[in-house]
Amino acid sequence: MAETVDVVKFELGGEYYALDIHLAREIVEMIPITPVPRAPSHIAGVINLRGEITNIIDLATLLNVQTRSETENRKIIVLVSEATGGSNLGIIVDDVSAVMQVTEADVEKMDAGLCHEAYVKGIIKTRENKNGETEATGLVIWIDVAKVLEDLTGLHGA
Repeated sequence: MAETVDVVKFELGGEYYALDIHLAREIVEMIPITPVPRAPSHIAGVINLRGEITNIIDLATLLNVQTRSETENRKIIVLVSEATGGSNLGIIVDDVSAVMQVTEADVEKMDAGLCHEAYVKGIIKTRENKNGETEATGLVIWIDVAKVLEDLTGLHGA
């Protein structure tokens, strides 16, 4: 039997993306974010999440994805501290839609030349079961959050 991986599927700029579920500590509703002066454009600011100051990254800005300025269902995916080197870190997404189980057969690897600078682990081909038949329904871009965090912490000398 093929090995499966659980991913969190979320929306950003009208497209679907995913990240490994073991990297997500929790998903919280959008709350007011306090801007940090002179922070890079991808740093939205900080929030007080149950007494913990949590840095918030604007994933759309970081990935250069065009998104509507205000969406109703915006969420913050708070990452596990093991993935962030002990920091409290969350990412803003337009909406979280599902937890999916993905097998190797569902994932198409991108050409190394195309994704050299991209934070893409692969492209997930989603399927839906209708009347006992499985049909392809769309593509989900699987974000390599570990690579994103590695680049971010490398930029900030942490």
